[in-house]
Amino acid sequence: MIAMPARCLASALLALVPLLAFADATPVGTWTTMDDDGGEPRSVVAIRIEDGELRGRIVELIDPPEPNPVCEACEGERKGQPVEGMEILWGLTRDDDRWSGGHILDPENGKVYDARVSLQDGGQTLKVRGFLGVSLLGRTQLWERRSAESP
Repeated sequence: MIAMPARCLASALLALVPLLAFADATPVGTWTTMDDDGGEPRSVVAIRIEDGELRGRIVELIDPPEPNPVCEACEGERKGQPVEGMEILWGLTRDDDRWSGGHILDPENGKVYDARVSLQDGGQTLKVRGFLGVSLLGRTQLWERRSAESP
């Protein structure tokens, strides 16, 4: 009789282990971004935490339409700068199980959007939402984790 409840307790504790591991997971690492149209890989973004702020930089472009593209549509210091190596995600802070309050740059059109990100699929997918003021006015991309280490 006593063995059955102990077995149930052990099963319940084992079921919680993946949830506890996921609770500590962060978006830090490298991610493959996907094209909105066909779902093809577009770039590799390295995400790090710096001074409590989530930041991301393009470290590789996958099959760019032209060699060494620059951000002609960007404004300010990013205008005319190479897209590879450009910081495109900044200012996000942890808000429970997601990161929000920051910005994301679309180097194709040079526009900066409000941003929030959250982990899915046990930390293997990053849901990235860029929007203008209200989250309903935006788009979501799903990025695939390459590694949990930041280069």
